[in-house]
Amino acid sequence: MSVFNRPPPAFSPEEAQAMVFDFYGLRVTARSLDSERDQNFLCSTPDYQKMVLKISNPDEDKSVLEMQNECMQYIHDHGSALQVPFAMTGNAGNDIFVVTKELTTYFVRLVHYLPGLQMKDVTRHESMLYKLGSFLGHLCQAMSGFDHPAADRDFPWDVANIDFIKAHKNHIPEGEEVVDHFIGLYEENVIPNYANLRKAVIHNDSHGDNVLVTNDGDLRAIIDFGDLVYSFVACEPAVCMNYVALEVDEPLQPIAKVLKGFHETFTLTSDELLSVIYMICIRSCITVTMAAERKKLFPENEYIFVTEDQAWKFLHKMQNEDLNIWSQELLKHAEA
Repeated sequence: MSVFNRPPPAFSPEEAQAMVFDFYGLRVTARSLDSERDQNFLCSTPDYQKMVLKISNPDEDKSVLEMQNECMQYIHDHGSALQVPFAMTGNAGNDIFVVTKELTTYFVRLVHYLPGLQMKDVTRHESMLYKLGSFLGHLCQAMSGFDHPAADRDFPWDVANIDFIKAHKNHIPEGEEVVDHFIGLYEENVIPNYANLRKAVIHNDSHGDNVLVTNDGDLRAIIDFGDLVYSFVACEPAVCMNYVALEVDEPLQPIAKVLKGFHETFTLTSDELLSVIYMICIRSCITVTMAAERKKLFPENEYIFVTEDQAWKFLHKMQNEDLNIWSQELLKHAEA
C-alpha cells in the first residue's frame, strides 16, 4: 500500500475540532477542504484567527512530514519576500501529533493559514505569467541549500521518475501509445543529458490552487508542500508551465512567459531550458496515468482527476507537434 492507493482519512469536523483543542488548546470551528490523498480542515477561532488542520494519509511517512515542516521554516528564514505557511507548535513543543481511529494511526499537524485569492480564481494576463515564473525563481533561491533525507524518494509525481508511468500505463489502454510517444521523446532528449541537469529539493506542485495572490494580482504566497522531492531544478518551472498549458488552446507563448520570468530570476543552463518541454509533457503523462488508476479506487474523489481531460487534450495536441522546435523556441524566448 501507499498514500496513492490507501483511502484518505475520514474524520468529521467535530473530530477535527477536538484534535485542535486536545493538541493545541484552541477552540475552533472546522470546515472540510478538498484534498488528493490526505484530509484538511480550515479551522477558525471565535476571534477569527484561521489555521489549517492537516491529517495525513495513514501510509504517509513521518519523515516526509518533518521534511515539509523543516522546508517551510527554512524558506521563512531564507526568503523574506515569500510567504509560506509553517507548522504551529502545540503541547510539549510538538508540531506533529498522532491520533488513532479504528486501529489505524494518523499524523496530525496544524499550520498557519495564509490569506489571499487562489491564482485559479484570478484573471491571468501576460505580466502575471512572467511574475509567476519570477515568483518560482525566488522560491528556488529561498530553498537553495535545503536538504533532507526524505526528499530522495521514489515519488510518482516526480517528472524524473518515468518508471512510475511505465509500470502503471496499462491502466490507460486506449491512450497508452500516446504516453509511449512522450516517454520515447524523454528518453531520447532528456535522459542522455542527466549529468548536465542540476538537482535540488523542489516544491513540485505550483498550480492555481497553491499560489496565492492579492486583490491587485500580486503573487504573495505558496502553500501545500506535500509533493516536495529531490529532482531536477528545471522541473520546478516545468510543473507550473504544464498547468498553465492545460488552460489555453495555444500554450507556447504563455508558458514561454513563465519560463522567462523564472530564468531571469533563477538562471537555468541551456541544457535545462531545452529539456523543459519534454518535462512538461511527462508531467501530463503522470496526470493521466495517475487519474486512470486512482479514479478506479476512489471514484467519489473528483479532485483526483480534475485535470485529466485537459491533460489528454494537451497530450493529443503535442503529439502532433515537433518538440525539438518547441524546445528551441522556449530557449530563444527565455534568453531574449
